[in-house]
Amino acid sequence: MVPLSIAVVLALVVGIGFLTPWPAAMLIRGAFQQGARDTVAEASKYVPADVDARIDLSYSTAGGDQLFDLFTPKGSTGPLPAVVWIHGGAWISGSKADVEPYARILASHGYAVVTLNYSISPEVVYPVAIQQLNSALGYLTAHAAELSIDPDRIVIAGDSAGANLTSQLAAVVTNPAYAELLGIEPALAPEQLAGVVLDCGIYDVSGIPEAPGLGGWGFRIALWAYIGAHDWISQPGGQEMSTIDYVTADFPATWISGGNGDPLTKGQSIPLAEKLDDLGVPVTALFYAEDHEPSLPHEYQFHLDFADAQNALASTVDFLDDVTRR
Repeated sequence: MVPLSIAVVLALVVGIGFLTPWPAAMLIRGAFQQGARDTVAEASKYVPADVDARIDLSYSTAGGDQLFDLFTPKGSTGPLPAVVWIHGGAWISGSKADVEPYARILASHGYAVVTLNYSISPEVVYPVAIQQLNSALGYLTAHAAELSIDPDRIVIAGDSAGANLTSQLAAVVTNPAYAELLGIEPALAPEQLAGVVLDCGIYDVSGIPEAPGLGGWGFRIALWAYIGAHDWISQPGGQEMSTIDYVTADFPATWISGGNGDPLTKGQSIPLAEKLDDLGVPVTALFYAEDHEPSLPHEYQFHLDFADAQNALASTVDFLDDVTRR
């Protein structure tokens, strides 16, 4: 049998790509996984030793992807204010391990830091991830005593797609109409949610169908996989995940940032920060001039070799101290 030529194989991949997001989504996932490994390696040298860890705990009897890690200051007994971190990865990649170094660093400042896994796409589609994460918050508060968590001082945080999910959860907690729209019973009461941290996120997907270049193509593939339909923008999930349309004056105090070299900053993070500020929500925004050097990439906050990332970390800790102070 004559082997298929490279051209034929590529043609088959492209052809299949018109029918399913799987081939392209797996390519994107592979690239993201390599980037995550590199970032973890860079950040690991800044991790302090004085942190205790409990790894691969389950927040659901269903098991599977529904696992979390818990980091606390060494020897602490609690209850501690909690930071619940939701990893990024364009909804089709990522794991709690990707943010472990950063979580350990935050824990060393006096916090119980939880990093969450959730089922990624295309293996599952919207709204499974947001339902799982809401359930995780319920588990954490129900088991707060054994986890050394203060259930009345919780901050939810996320990076990239995780920031999108974080913003959805915060809107579910603080906007009853939005919770009803999603069909989710909030696991937290508004007074339990002390604040949110949003790093380099996506809060308005309405322009992505026309977004140019490789980045626009990648977002469309990821959202096809995540929402579960090629015409994802017309689906309920394609509307509901644009949280800029659903935040209210009751949205919690927010820390938000994006790098000047990240195309999401100008079109996503800055507009959300401005919307929240207009609503009267306390906002701590950390942005940079367009000509800032070095140019700060997507998820710059994890690149702790940058002085600006160290400054962002210090600002984040100051914010956490402020919103969880009693």
